[in-house]
Amino acid sequence: MQRLEEENNRIFIDAYGLQNELTPDVPLEEVTLTCNPHYRYGNSKSEEELEALLLGDTMREMVSYAVGCIFGRYALDKPGLILANQGETVDDYLKQIPEPSFQADEDNVIPMLDGDWFTDDITERFREFLRIAFGEEHYDENLRFVEQALGKDIRKYFLKDFYNDHVRRYKKRPIYWLFSSPKGSFNALIYVHRYQPHTVGTVLEYLRDFKDEKLKARKSHLEAVSISAGASQGEKTKALKEIEKINKILAELDDYERDVLYPLATEQVEIDLDDGVKTNYPKFGEALKKITGLSG
Repeated sequence: MQRLEEENNRIFIDAYGLQNELTPDVPLEEVTLTCNPHYRYGNSKSEEELEALLLGDTMREMVSYAVGCIFGRYALDKPGLILANQGETVDDYLKQIPEPSFQADEDNVIPMLDGDWFTDDITERFREFLRIAFGEEHYDENLRFVEQALGKDIRKYFLKDFYNDHVRRYKKRPIYWLFSSPKGSFNALIYVHRYQPHTVGTVLEYLRDFKDEKLKARKSHLEAVSISAGASQGEKTKALKEIEKINKILAELDDYERDVLYPLATEQVEIDLDDGVKTNYPKFGEALKKITGLSG
């Protein structure tokens, strides 16, 4: 692009006889492409630093695209937007792509947790995306490549950075909304274009399953370890510490369910995308991750 712009400049300079007034040179930072790190980040950094920044941002964009494929906004099998109208469902997706190579999420709720508690957890779905999009034989290498570019484990990226990156990318008007308990022990992502009045009820089902089935089962197992004659003292101490941690999480999630999520689910909140995110996001109050300047 730099070469083409300079060639165009030479043509016009020659045509108008401006050799003594203008130069055809185009500095790299003035080539306005987002894939040009000199334009995107400025010239104050070394080539290695610029490439590292560009690689990291490109991987964040790829992860964002993968999440779009998980929700059915995009698809590996067809270019452009797939589900982008209010209230569309996975049935609308399948009408366009009857046999998808990578299936969109069925219920529009993607758990985002600190472990493999659900088969449709966002980290598990992203790993599946990598396998299908780039091949099983390259999976381990590709996952390492993504994580090195992001500077952290992919699950940590989803838990710590993904939503902040998404909010920035969409200039505080996110299209994926994060239901999050006060301390972030429970998180679930939805795609607002697929939102239905029963969607909060589906999030509530995930919360109850996580809390009443999965966490309590884990706690029962740890309690058995803590009193087991076959367990070492170190194992018992570790089990007791984890039990204490789970008890705190359960208390947090009980409050979140009782005071926030259950009352909201019973409301069957209606939204109109034409009103915009700024109007609709505050309707969900403390159920959603707080966004400065947007949350009510």
